[in-house]
Amino acid sequence: MNQQTRLQALSAFLKAQRAKVSPEAAGLPAGGRRRTPGLRREEVAQLAGVSPTWYAWLEQGRDIRASSSVLDCVAAALKLTSDERKYLFSLALETGAGMTVLKEEQPEISPSLRTILQELRNCPTIISDRRCHIVGWNQAASHVFLDFEQLPHEQRNMIRLLFTRKEFRSLAVNWEHFVSGFLSIFRAYYGQYVEDEWYEQFLGEMREHHPDFQPLWEQSRVSSAPEVLIEFRHAKAGKMLFHLTSLQVQGESDLRCSVYTPVPDSSTEAKINRLMERKAPPSVSPAD
Repeated sequence: MNQQTRLQALSAFLKAQRAKVSPEAAGLPAGGRRRTPGLRREEVAQLAGVSPTWYAWLEQGRDIRASSSVLDCVAAALKLTSDERKYLFSLALETGAGMTVLKEEQPEISPSLRTILQELRNCPTIISDRRCHIVGWNQAASHVFLDFEQLPHEQRNMIRLLFTRKEFRSLAVNWEHFVSGFLSIFRAYYGQYVEDEWYEQFLGEMREHHPDFQPLWEQSRVSSAPEVLIEFRHAKAGKMLFHLTSLQVQGESDLRCSVYTPVPDSSTEAKINRLMERKAPPSVSPAD
């Protein structure tokens, strides 16, 4: 990500976050009618204890100097979460600079992680890398989502699949909610690896080929480990309810384990068992 692109990303993020904070939530009087939702620039500056001009320049994406202490004040004014604060710092201070840009080849999945995938028999589980490329899955994931083994390696990107495969669009009852969880993870990586040009190339491709991508990207939050409740309407099993838990896998490859746990007291686990009794597609990963 070059400097201009980084500053544009910072500008877009600050504008989006400002729009999410109401004057009442910030402890300010609501005042009269507002042309746009959220706080005004001068109100953010007031809350952060900085000059309106400086904050306007920061939000406009100008190349100005910002200290960690001042950014902390801006983060507090915008009520950023811990992950959102890290994202702000990575863009404003280039804290991702110098981080190792991983090679293109598929990361290795350790034997212990493969065992975990197999043991999570009733929990559809996907292993992905920092670019959201799917590098491993278990049998339950093949049944609930699709048989990833049938896809060429270069097409196994979760973000792209969400927008291109009808199986995913028809599976989630609230598709936009489903997508938002993955975009929040992707945005966290995007801020963490500001030096990797791949992200801008990928985002450009998604904007060009999928008109509904950009609005969802602009609205997406930043979260390294979102936990959400998802309802699926599976073509063969019907209604299924899952808690999605995203776990960071410790190690050099920066892998993530996304586990879909059947909601207790629902029929989801029984339905997975029935799906699994049918002829099973290959499981775990193509690297077996």
